[in-house]
Formats: sequence, C-alpha cells, structure tokens
Amino acid sequence: MKKSTLLTTSAIVIGLLTGTAYADTIRFWTTEHQPPRLAKQQQMADDFSKLTGHTVEVIPVEESDLGTRTTAAFAAGDLPDVIYHTLQYVLPWAEAGILDVEANSDIVGDLGENTFAPGAISMAQFDGMTAAVPVDGWTQMVVYRKDLFDAAGLKAPTSYSAISEAVDALHNPPSMYGFVAATKVDENFMSQVLEHVFLANGVSPVDANGFSSLDEKATTEVLEFYKKIAKASPEGDLFWQQSREIYFAGKAAMIIWSPFILDELAGLRDSAPPTINDDPTSGELASKTGIVTTFGGPSNSGGAAWADIRYFGVTNDANTDVASEFVKYSMSDGYTATLSIAPEGKFPVRRGDASNPTKYVDAWSKLPVGVDRKAPLSELYAPAMINEIVAGLETADRWGVKEGQLSLASKMINAQAINRIVRQFIDDEISVSDAVSKMNEQLSAIE
Repeated sequence: MKKSTLLTTSAIVIGLLTGTAYADTIRFWTTEHQPPRLAKQQQMADDFSKLTGHTVEVIPVEESDLGTRTTAAFAAGDLPDVIYHTLQYVLPWAEAGILDVEANSDIVGDLGENTFAPGAISMAQFDGMTAAVPVDGWTQMVVYRKDLFDAAGLKAPTSYSAISEAVDALHNPPSMYGFVAATKVDENFMSQVLEHVFLANGVSPVDANGFSSLDEKATTEVLEFYKKIAKASPEGDLFWQQSREIYFAGKAAMIIWSPFILDELAGLRDSAPPTINDDPTSGELASKTGIVTTFGGPSNSGGAAWADIRYFGVTNDANTDVASEFVKYSMSDGYTATLSIAPEGKFPVRRGDASNPTKYVDAWSKLPVGVDRKAPLSELYAPAMINEIVAGLETADRWGVKEGQLSLASKMINAQAINRIVRQFIDDEISVSDAVSKMNEQLSAIE
C-alpha cells in the first residue's frame, strides 16, 4: 500500500490558496451507468475538482462485467483508483490484494466508524480492519397494511409469530390474502425472500469451514412458517410481480419487497400504479402502509435484515492520497449528492457526523423520489417509518459474510435447490424432515 496522508478539506483549500497544492487525475469505476445517474456522478466529480484541483475520470462499468474487468486490470497492474462495488467483492478482493484495506479502513476511521450503520461495517471486516468504505444500501422489507393491523389490534409483523397471528386474523380470500409469498422456484426473488426468512431464524448453510448442516429444529421452524404464509397466498407461481400487483389492488395484508416499491406505493410511477382506488396517482395506499425491515423467528428473537450494501474501494494501484480524499468527500460534503443518485434504493449507511448524528438521514429523507412525479420520502411517510427504513442497516446480514463463505453461499442460492425443496414441502409432496434432509444432501454437494 502506498503511504497515505489524508488531508482535510480545509487543508486542501489552504493549499490551493497558497499555490502549494498538487493536482492529479484519478479513475473512478462505477456500476451506476444509467445516463441520469452518470450525470450526477460527473457533477460530483466536477465539484470535487473545483474544490481540490484534482480531476476524477468517471468510468461506467456494467455490474455483470465488474468482476472479470477488475481481475484483468489487477493482473495488468492497471486497476482504477476507486471502485464502487457490491458486498460480494469486498472480502475476495481484500484477500486477493485488489483493495488497499489499510487505506479504506483509515478512511472509515477518519470519518468516524461510529457514524456508520454497524451492519455495513461488520460485513466488511478483514484482519481487524474495514476492507472497503460502506456507501449506501437497502434492506428487504415486510410491507404491511398498518391500517388493518391497527383496526384488528395486531402487533407489527416483527416476528414469525406476529406474522402468523396476522395471517390468521386477516386472511379472507379472494377479497384479502394474508400474504403473497414467493413460490416461483426459478426466480431469484424467491431465493432472496427465503434467505431473509432463514436469516430471521438464525439459520445458515455455511460456517467458517464451508457447508454446515442445517439445524433440524430451527430449519423446521423456517419451513413450517413459510408453508403457512404460502398457504395464505393466491395459488400459482408467484414472484415480485404478483406480490406488488395484489398488494397494490388492496387485496394483500403483507408482502416482502425491496424499498424500490416506496415511490410506486405513493403513485409516483405510471408503469406501476396503485389500483386500490380509481386514482393511479393517489397516495392512499402509502398512507395505510407500514414496513418492517428486521424480523425474527423462535430460534433467533433478535432477528435479521437481508441487505444489499454497496462500497467504495480504494485499490492497491491507486494514487492513495487523492483517491482517499475523493471517497471522504463523497461521504461527507458530497454525501447527499451521492445518495441523490437513486434515494429510494440508496439508504444512508453513514447516518451523520460528529456535529449532527442524523445529518445524512435527515438530508436523504428530503431527497425527491419517483419517476413520473417526484416527492421526498419525508412527505410521503411518517418519521417513524423513515427511521424503520434506515434501521434495517443496523442488523444487515447475508449468508456467508461473517463466515468468509459468501462465494459458497452465493453458489448455493443460485443453484435454487432450496427453492425447489421448499416448494415441494409447500405443495405437500414431502414431509418437513424429508425437506431438511434433502436440503442438507443437495447443499453439501455444492463446492
């Protein structure tokens, strides 16, 4: 790693005024390649250049190509200075020497580790350091009809038991389904939802040594819970589309979805309008909706939230000083602009700074969301719901992260064996004990 002197913004400005500052160019790879998002990142680069004199070359990269392009650039000794990347690359790139772990950990320390969501920090730990700088993320959510829950005196769906009670109270098909669970086995949506449900009960198929047999008791609890919510769903092969359509029609009490539903719920996207009434631009459904990001099962009362976290990684080929300053700028003075690229899916993993611990959460909540119409989340949803949206990052988790087995866990998920076996159990083709045995047998064969 190149030795880094992390200059403060004020020091850079003083240097410019005295004529002693140096100027350089760094390369920044980003997977946010859509033209409107690229334009915002270019504006951030221009603002940084005006402040420091340094130039940032913003280079779009397809997310599907990021792994192979990075590996090739590393082999050629030609990595960019900073890469915006997903969670899946943090630990493998740290182990391979692609990331300058010490520089990234120093950045987090300078910004204040305690200003970041703990889950985002814990998932990037490598040899006692934070291997990449958490930027933004989102957590999967239980989206529910709060008005119906309140009217029936039901608790928020923060646990298997609370969800089951709500299903019993509200399931009245075809006018109202208790849940719309993912059941289409070849859809990644089902994989994602199931991982969340397993995590909620503390069940994982991996440990530090690789495959780990699923605990029979806890996995049985997972399967029986999922069967209950699936039986309270419409028939057929269900995935994200039906979940959203049925909830938007006012015919579902609960679904599991990503936060990208938030602007649609409020009638801001013509391609996915709420149909609960005759006005596709109405905010009625949003006003009746609550969300839960962290829920737990009987074997894991603390619960978990399934999260997708993105990071800035200063690389080992970087101009470390300038790259670090750019990341620090993007996470402080430029952080609101960073989040504005797509605020409905970019929750602030840095909540504030030493002077104001909620500075960035407050700013993010006022950023406009929507496609055909725009409005800030703070005008669409109550403060308690805004806080719940961000709170999921506190308990953010994924299979294989803390065990150093994210790659193996990803292969298990992508194989869709869990989906197929869960569907067989839901359809009463196999017993719960057979389902646990089949999962252990098939997952153990994945390398």
